[in-house]
Amino acid sequence: MAIVILPTKGIPADRALLTIGAQIIKELDEPSTVSGLWHLVRLSRTQTEEPTPLTFDWFVLALDLLFAVGAIRTGPANTLRRAT
Repeated sequence: MAIVILPTKGIPADRALLTIGAQIIKELDEPSTVSGLWHLVRLSRTQTEEPTPLTFDWFVLALDLLFAVGAIRTGPANTLRRAT
């Protein structure tokens, strides 16, 4: 499996996990469920000039990356929140 955290010659910036993670953090102003966050991120990606599709598995990989680096954590009622 190729390293997909950072953009490369073969991975455009909008598909890199770091970019998707930044979009997730941006949408995580208040605690949200995974499905609610998934909806917000997809909605924000459709409002760009050149929207690109985002699959749920790619979204979950970005969430895994954010958990691994300690950028997000779980909150009450199975919600996700930014780590402080």
